[in-house]
Amino acid sequence: MERFAMEELKAWKERSNRKPLLLMGARQVGKTWLMKEFGRLNYAKTAYISFFNNKRASEIFESGFDLKRIILGLTIESGVEILPNDTLIIFDEIQDSPKVLESLKVFCEEMPEYNIIAAGSLLGVALHEGISFPVGKVEIMHLYPLNFREFLLAVNEETLEKALESKDPELTNIFHDKYLFWLRNYLFIGGMPAVVEAFRKNKKYKEVRSIQSDILSQYKGDFGKHTKARELTRINMVWDSIPIQLAKENRKFFFGKMSSGARRSEYEVAIQWLQDSGLIYKVHMVNKPMFPLKAYQSLSSFKLFFLDTGLLGAMSELSEKVIIEGNEIFVEFKGALTEQYVLQQLVSDTQYTPYYYGTDSTTFEQDFMIQRDSDIIPIEVKAAANVRSKSLKFYIDKFDPKEAIRFSALKYIKQDKLVNIPLYAVCWL
Repeated sequence: MERFAMEELKAWKERSNRKPLLLMGARQVGKTWLMKEFGRLNYAKTAYISFFNNKRASEIFESGFDLKRIILGLTIESGVEILPNDTLIIFDEIQDSPKVLESLKVFCEEMPEYNIIAAGSLLGVALHEGISFPVGKVEIMHLYPLNFREFLLAVNEETLEKALESKDPELTNIFHDKYLFWLRNYLFIGGMPAVVEAFRKNKKYKEVRSIQSDILSQYKGDFGKHTKARELTRINMVWDSIPIQLAKENRKFFFGKMSSGARRSEYEVAIQWLQDSGLIYKVHMVNKPMFPLKAYQSLSSFKLFFLDTGLLGAMSELSEKVIIEGNEIFVEFKGALTEQYVLQQLVSDTQYTPYYYGTDSTTFEQDFMIQRDSDIIPIEVKAAANVRSKSLKFYIDKFDPKEAIRFSALKYIKQDKLVNIPLYAVCWL
């Protein structure tokens, strides 16, 4: 399975001022596989150490940061002779061993010739619980579920992906129906590596849904293992409410949808926990479409999305026929699923931080906003080819943006300031 993150890792390896690398991402997005595969392809040897329930490995770091002693201990633990530059050292599940994270600062300062990648599925949670972070002494890289282009490669549609990468609308418009076919499949399957791999081998939708359900169950199990009892209920309530929140026409997160009288202050820790674990994305509202967008974000108004469109469909119990073949009853939630998909591609396949525009009184809320150089670009998302909407027109008339983007099931069309980009080409941003 090809992951574009592999090229980022190769670039990291070649940097003269390379620092230890922290690979961040939710459970089951493929961090361990990526690290090991990178080592296999680019190093003579790989020393892999997991700190999950591994007291012996953790004890190597407990008596101080004598790096020569630590390297000897890691050599014994991994069974691999560790040498500078020709050996990749992988520290996995380091949230279970805080001293390992602290050691990265010392490696950076005293032995930068050692190539180290560290990862932890719940590292973000651990950092909020007081683990010391080696600020300025590590590089950070995020790994997400497969984006749509990676999905095309996984299902042996390399030529479709190459055409998409060329950003040639005249070419991609010819194969519009093929792209839409695979897009509908991606909405159901999503980008979790184990799910995509199962579909690639067997093409069985029932197996896809079964694996997705297993992943959701494992995530729920993590809630109980890694949180205090009083927070567990609130985390579950936030998690379970996300499909309900996204099903609303206004997808802004309302605490009252979880329970009558629910207050923001009661659930802030639960939302933060889910963010830190990489399981949800939080998109803030901006009340003025002005540069820089971050200065105008509202901390109290936001949307929450899942990390993966396939998991959202599984949690909502949507069958493959409803998503892939379509159903009139499904029209309203199809918009939510499509918005989830666009957000997922913005996060994983562009360099932009997504926001959305709205105010308490506005009648023309925009699904997303991005900041491109000094320009503020409104983005509207349409699940189908019927794109009639007053919202984007009102916005253009009022704020006169340099460009406005609409993602829809239509082919690429440019009409004055409005550019319609097919949903399968979010990467063109």
